[in-house]
Amino acid sequence: MSQFDVVILGAGSGGYACALRSAQLGLNVVLIEAEKLGGTCLHKGCIPTKALLHSAEIADGAREGKRFGVISTFDGIDMTGVNTYKDGVVARLHKGLQGLVKSRNITYVEGHGKLISKNTVEANGVSYTGTNIVLATGSYAKTLPGLDIDGLQIITSDHGTKLDYVPKSVIVLGGGVIGCEFASVWKSFGADVRIIEGLPHLIALEDESSSKQLERAFRKRGINFELGVFFKSVSKNADGVTVTLEDGKTFTAELLMVSVGRGPVSSHLGYEEAGVAMDRGYVLVDNKCRTNVAGIWAVGDLIPTLQLAHVGFAEGMLVAEEIAGLNPHPINYDGIPRVTYSDPEVASVGLTTAEAKKRGHDVIELTYDLAGNGKAQILNTSGSVKLIAEKNGPILGVHMVGARVGELLAEAELIFNWEAHAVDVASLIHAHPTLSEAIGEAHMALAGKPLHAHG
Repeated sequence: MSQFDVVILGAGSGGYACALRSAQLGLNVVLIEAEKLGGTCLHKGCIPTKALLHSAEIADGAREGKRFGVISTFDGIDMTGVNTYKDGVVARLHKGLQGLVKSRNITYVEGHGKLISKNTVEANGVSYTGTNIVLATGSYAKTLPGLDIDGLQIITSDHGTKLDYVPKSVIVLGGGVIGCEFASVWKSFGADVRIIEGLPHLIALEDESSSKQLERAFRKRGINFELGVFFKSVSKNADGVTVTLEDGKTFTAELLMVSVGRGPVSSHLGYEEAGVAMDRGYVLVDNKCRTNVAGIWAVGDLIPTLQLAHVGFAEGMLVAEEIAGLNPHPINYDGIPRVTYSDPEVASVGLTTAEAKKRGHDVIELTYDLAGNGKAQILNTSGSVKLIAEKNGPILGVHMVGARVGELLAEAELIFNWEAHAVDVASLIHAHPTLSEAIGEAHMALAGKPLHAHG
């Protein structure tokens, strides 16, 4: 039996961040992982999908060379080459992460761990006892009743990142972030794509104005979608799948990708037996990620917060600092940046208009069109920066659509989290020509002194 300050079950974003920060703070740590260090984000999620999206961007660039005076042709996608590039990115990051864990003297255990008491995790027949147990077992790709994932004709994003061919046609069930990103990739790769979404809009958690702009852009790109109608059934034959919707419409494609969200990995791991409070599989925690059982913490996709890798990082570090007695501030989840990496990108931080009004704010809004931005014209992208603010008060939300707007979120996050007013940002000078100027211009316009905008 081994005794540790912190025993961490799961080495994805939340688990490994907790391990690295705990070790940095002088705590004795064991990190237990059934699959690979880095978890879903590194091996099946964020990193591989963004590599595919970059290949998609290059494909579109090759198609559109003539517009920029470049003689180029798009001759097709070599999926072996795409996967070699993608897997190379993952392998380099994985190796770097392994080096980091080793350098901090963290005991790393490869094996399926299970909570066997309030302070002990068992893996490979060995018991690891800790003053603190951190549950970080992540999430899995969900499906719907009557929809069996076969990994061949009916797949999830897990299979989508490993596909070795470009399907001729795909139906994407679910128009959230993951569904929209894959739809974007496959369209650029040359597939015929249709999204089915039961809610009234794509990326329904974003501000409605962002959703509408993405829908407009997807329509222009020839990505089809059905909104506000639910899936009823699917049938398979040798040629592909036929999906029937509740309104009676049917659609046929070579492949069906199910992207209806991710559920917590929490069953048969001993959580209930240890008395950990749960709801629909999620582990319940307070604002410092403590469960109801003293000494047991939970982070990442396992708890009902935003399922994003950077949220996992933040929660993992928060727990490490709380254990070490640093008394960190709880995370303000409104202030977490969010990105959909489709073409165009959608990025936001803070409140949507609907949420700001619901919370009783006296809301004023301003939308700056990227048509007035020099760099956006150079990149041939369209979109906007929308600001939501309290009347005579701070910025409550920043919502952006356009190429590369995810890279603008760092400043938007500071503006929101530091409770800046439009006038504070309006006085800051942004480099010209950059996309970041759009943030400056939007705040200048909101502060009543627009430069490259009508006001």
